[in-house]
Amino acid sequence: MAGEPREQSAPVVRSAVWETYGPADLSAVPVFAGGFINFGYWQSIDLERPLSEGDRVRSEQDLYRHVLDAAVPEGGRAVEIGCGLGLGCALALEEYRLSGITGVDIHPQQLQRARAANAPLLETEPQRIHFVQGAAESLPLGDGEFDFLYSVEAAQHFPDLSAFAGETARVLRPGGRVAVASFFTVDDVPAHADRLAGMLDSFANGLDIARPVSRLADALADAGLVDVRTRSIGSQVWPGWDRWLSRLWKPGTWPRNFLAAWEQQILDYYVVTASRP
Repeated sequence: MAGEPREQSAPVVRSAVWETYGPADLSAVPVFAGGFINFGYWQSIDLERPLSEGDRVRSEQDLYRHVLDAAVPEGGRAVEIGCGLGLGCALALEEYRLSGITGVDIHPQQLQRARAANAPLLETEPQRIHFVQGAAESLPLGDGEFDFLYSVEAAQHFPDLSAFAGETARVLRPGGRVAVASFFTVDDVPAHADRLAGMLDSFANGLDIARPVSRLADALADAGLVDVRTRSIGSQVWPGWDRWLSRLWKPGTWPRNFLAAWEQQILDYYVVTASRP
């Protein structure tokens, strides 16, 4: 039987995260058309022709679908960690026939936006979709409450991947699945953090944290999860992301350096999956 949700005080939000996802409202920036706030999965989009806003929104939706395909075959209860505006929660609920979904985000303003963006669903399906405030490292959720846990482009902000992995193992039921999509360094060479801080403002200001993908994989295994797998999807993320950025940012400006960091084999985009035995 699933445990009762943990009673917790409001989590502490790091300053860079507070500003970017609160007053600055990253979801309103044109580069994140559609409000999903991710770099996109561009496999089915022709990058040789001019890109439309519809292409951009599809890329963001397709990243969710790619992650959900890895963790959520169909049905059951799911939780998204770092849900933002909750548009991915709505997509998962509709397309994967979930019995219920909970969106967790650390930022109270994001949760306000999520509830506003999903007001019709919250009114018509109040038993199937919920939004709660919580940190990835200390989830306000019951033990064994979920069949699936996923996170899309949020783990680069999590201060403690080991604590997140422990919470993941705790809230999943036996046989439950997890899928995490985010960008990490390709290995644990110490110089990578300084190089990324010199290339990308989001690493320089502390919004994104430079860590090797192996750190998340090892944390999941140490938490007792099994069948831990790490897969690069950078070839389907970075070229399309840079192609979209080229509409808004000139060559040499810092956002264009995500592609350069990938080409220099410093940074890559991964999907990490595991199961609770």
